[in-house]
Amino acid sequence: MGTRRRHGTQSRIGMAIRVWLSHHGRSALASLGDLTRAPAASMMTITVVGISLALPAALHLTTRNLATLVQGWQEHAALSLFLTPNLDGAGAKVLAEQIAAHPGVSRVRLITPDEGLAELRGASGLAEAVGLLPENPLPTVLALEPSPALAGDSTKLTALREAFASLPGVADARLDTAWVQRLDAVLALGGRAALVLAGVLSLAVLLVVGNTLRLEVANRRREIELMSLVGATPAFVRRPFLYAGAWHGLLGALVAIVIVTSAVILLQSPVSRLAALYGTEFRLAWLDATTLLSVLGGGPALGLIGAWLAVGRHLAACEPR
Repeated sequence: MGTRRRHGTQSRIGMAIRVWLSHHGRSALASLGDLTRAPAASMMTITVVGISLALPAALHLTTRNLATLVQGWQEHAALSLFLTPNLDGAGAKVLAEQIAAHPGVSRVRLITPDEGLAELRGASGLAEAVGLLPENPLPTVLALEPSPALAGDSTKLTALREAFASLPGVADARLDTAWVQRLDAVLALGGRAALVLAGVLSLAVLLVVGNTLRLEVANRRREIELMSLVGATPAFVRRPFLYAGAWHGLLGALVAIVIVTSAVILLQSPVSRLAALYGTEFRLAWLDATTLLSVLGGGPALGLIGAWLAVGRHLAACEPR
C-alpha cells in the first residue's frame, strides 16, 4: 500500500515537471516567434545589444593581444653594461666570461668602441657627422641577454642589473625594460577601463531591453487584461516577456561575437604585414573561452533582468480593476 502511494506521488511529481517544462518550452518558442513578426524593430534592438556587448569584449581582446606582444618584448629585454675606460680589451673579455657563467645570463656579446661606432654610423644615418668626431667617445659595452627564467620578471631583472653594476670595471648598467613597465601600466589601465565600460554598457542593455518590452506590454494591454480575467497568474502572464528579454540578450550576444570575430579577421592581415616590417611574426588572438562564455551568458542574463525590472511594474498597471 505504501509502495503504491509512493509511486503515485512520484508519478504526479513527474507529470507536474513535464507540464512545467512544456509550458516554458511553448513560451520560449512563442516569444521567439513574436520577434520574427516585427523583424525590423527586433533587429534594431538586437543590434544595439550586440554593439553594447561587443565594445567591452573588443577592448578586453585588444588588451590581451597587447599583453601578449609585451610579453614577447620582455623575453628579449636587454641588459647593457658600460665598462670603465681604463679596462683594456683583455680585461673586458675576462669580465665577459665571468658574467657569461652567471645562471641568470643566457648570452653575452662584447661590443668594442670601434664596433659600437660602426653600428652608430650605420644605424643613425649620421655617418658624416660621426666622422667629424676627433676621437671615439664610446665605451666598451657588454650586451647581456637574460635567461628565459628571468624573462618578464622585472624584479629579478632589476636585482640582476644591481648585482652587475657593482662589479669592478663596470661604470654603469642599463636595463631596457622601463618602457615595458610603463606599457604594462597602460595595459592594466586598459583592463580596468574594459570593466568600467562593461558595467556602463550593461546598464545600457538593461534600459534598451526594458524599454522595448515596456512598449510590448503597452501594445498587448487588452490581451493581458483578458488573460487576468480568466485566471492567468502573474507568473504565467510575465513568462513570455521574460523569454523575449532573454532572446534579445542571447541574439545580441551572438551579434557581438560576430562583430568581434569579423574585426579580428579584417585586422589580421594588416597586423601581420606591420609585424613583418619589424622582423617578427604576430598573430592576433581570438576570443578565449572565458570571454565567449561571459558574452553568451551575460547577454541573456542582462536581457532577463531588464525584462523583469521593466515588465513587472507595467504588468501591474494592466491588471483589470
